[in-house]
Amino acid sequence: MTDGRQGLTYADAGVDIDAGNALVERIKPVARATERPGTMAGLGGFGALFDLQAAGYADPILVAATDGVGTKLRLAIETGRLSTVGVDLVAMCVNDLVCQGAEPLFFLDYFATGKLEADAAAQVIEGIAAGCAASGCALIGGETAEMPGMYQAGDFDLAGFAVGAMERGGALPADAAEGDVLLGLGSNGVHSNGYSLVRRVVERAGLGWDEPAPFDDATLGEALLVPTRLYVLPVLAAIRAGGVHALAHVTGGGLTENLPRVLPDGLGATIDLSAWTPPPVFGWLAQAGGIARGEMLKTFNCGIGMVVVCARDRAEELETLLAGVGERVTRIGEVTAGTGIRYAGDPNW
Repeated sequence: MTDGRQGLTYADAGVDIDAGNALVERIKPVARATERPGTMAGLGGFGALFDLQAAGYADPILVAATDGVGTKLRLAIETGRLSTVGVDLVAMCVNDLVCQGAEPLFFLDYFATGKLEADAAAQVIEGIAAGCAASGCALIGGETAEMPGMYQAGDFDLAGFAVGAMERGGALPADAAEGDVLLGLGSNGVHSNGYSLVRRVVERAGLGWDEPAPFDDATLGEALLVPTRLYVLPVLAAIRAGGVHALAHVTGGGLTENLPRVLPDGLGATIDLSAWTPPPVFGWLAQAGGIARGEMLKTFNCGIGMVVVCARDRAEELETLLAGVGERVTRIGEVTAGTGIRYAGDPNW
């Protein structure tokens, strides 16, 4: 017997399976556009397949990385500008992956929300596909989770997972030595780290996201949502040219903490802060937030998104190669005896 009340459905509980299925169908074409040698199956299965032999590997070592975009996501949600955080998500994973010497092969994403808004989710995933295409890796799977009660209205969370490969014996870092040259590759801006501090500075300055940015022609929200630069293809070209001993993706911890991670015990580096001019956002953050130089350098990338540690006799060739594929390359210092990072000169912010 029943009590006469209508039975509940999953939709009554706040989960719309049909909307999720419709989203999968909508994003299939953009995922298909990222296919590369090795891709074996499209979206929709219980798992995603990839053929390493078809990708050209004889004796591969797999490398994996996972990350998110931190509280930059909060800014994207509050401004409604969702088209670029997917690029950030890919960049945070694949830029890490290439530092190990690996070529990114495929990517999976996790999108979680309280109530699925198909247009918003599609914008994010289209950005993910764009980031994958620009990095030469395939978007082969993911998960869209609708979880009522877990998120406020309009909120969502993102995570990304990248898998790459290299031939056995090709791992980085390797052979870094005293006297190696540090080539800094320019950043697009804040990238995806330090946004909790960025938001505090904006609050202190009394600015809104739609107001003109003090350091740019765009609105503050637009200027701060410029996506993380994707370094994968230029850096892979440099690795293949020879002479690259290590790579450091400058994320949380800045130059101060990320560069030592790839140097052998007993070695450090000297960096000339006057060698490059960072994007104007960093000068504004330092001034508006009253942020000390040391705090800037261990929180933000300060204009250098990737450091290439290379043999001195290959530095000029690698500079030319990287500049030829669109990178802003600066000799920022060298590897030295001792530990830690020593800064010389005054920063141009």
